[in-house]
Amino acid sequence: MTQAVLSTTGPSSTRILGAISAAHFVSHYYILLLAPLLPFVRADYGVSYTEIGFAFVAFNVISAALQTPAGFLVDRLGGRTLLVAGLIVGAAAFVLAGLVHSFWFMVAMFALAGVGNTIYHPADYALLSQHISPKRIGQAFSVHTFAGMLGSAVAPPALLMMHQLWGWRSAFIVSGLFGLAIAGFVAAMPEAAAPAQKKADSTGPNGKPDWHVLMSAPILLNLFFFMLLAMITAGIYNYSVVALNDVYGTPMTTANAGLTGFLLASAGGVLLGGLLVGRTSRHTLVATLCLIVTAAFVLLVGVVDLGSLGLVGALSVAGLFSGVMMPSRDMIVRAVTPSGSFGKVFGFVTTGFNLGGIVAPLVFGPIMDHGSPRLVFAAVAALCLTSMATVVGKTRI
Repeated sequence: MTQAVLSTTGPSSTRILGAISAAHFVSHYYILLLAPLLPFVRADYGVSYTEIGFAFVAFNVISAALQTPAGFLVDRLGGRTLLVAGLIVGAAAFVLAGLVHSFWFMVAMFALAGVGNTIYHPADYALLSQHISPKRIGQAFSVHTFAGMLGSAVAPPALLMMHQLWGWRSAFIVSGLFGLAIAGFVAAMPEAAAPAQKKADSTGPNGKPDWHVLMSAPILLNLFFFMLLAMITAGIYNYSVVALNDVYGTPMTTANAGLTGFLLASAGGVLLGGLLVGRTSRHTLVATLCLIVTAAFVLLVGVVDLGSLGLVGALSVAGLFSGVMMPSRDMIVRAVTPSGSFGKVFGFVTTGFNLGGIVAPLVFGPIMDHGSPRLVFAAVAALCLTSMATVVGKTRI
């Protein structure tokens, strides 16, 4: 599958795609690090859902503030060195969070992990756009996104297994050490596979300054689109397990199986979406239809007690269509991005993920604290339908 998406540079492009995909695996694994362990961390520190939400907020506030500047640095300096640095910073933060017994120190370490998180998207998309043939870039995006979704899918069972064996603190530490290993893999990539970028100048198309490009209507629509998608995934990733337990008394293992089904199906859907983007240019239509189906099945989970198999099946269908949408999402952004601006534009629009991560705990945390867990699924469905408006009628800069 990987070989099929590569440009004519052969082994070099294989290495660059492999390294970037490994880094993306880690980034998604880290984003989901707290969610499966949330009940245990919350009980250990004796805090509320709203209070523990500060860890999510800290991570996303820092990411939102620094990701666009990181995108400018990528366009000027190149992505590989910055990608290695981001991996190291994130890994160190989680190792320290596992070693030090302090709730507010843990929140601070999630903020530090947010610094590391700023580099993944601008560096990844800029490097892919440089090293992969334009004819294959949609499929390359799908492999890259698949690796990230695979990281998300692996996280819940891996973290729960480590918690059962050694406790949640050791799960944090081992996860950090894994990130350091991937940083070494990316650093070992031969220079020929990742040549230095030509420094970008300070203007966009038609001599306009870079900030003007970022403030254009198509880019701002994408920013809002990514923000809503982040709120959707945060609702499912971080709150579906505890909400299912409160609504139906679903055992934690069953609820986590449903979440894992969503994540694995999303990963498979990304690969299907990668094939689809090579066969159609109607990316907004694909995204819109996928959002409708995702909303329907998430709402079904919140309204009907489907039992164990039905729950896993419904969440898997929702995950499949949310995954199919993702390569189209990336192609929508690329279609409105001027040449030489991939780092800054992807850095800016994916800041929407962080903005959504900031807002989501302030929405879903109080829903849980006020005893209305069924509304978690209704809110996710409503966000899916709202986000449709941001993918309709996009125009080029």
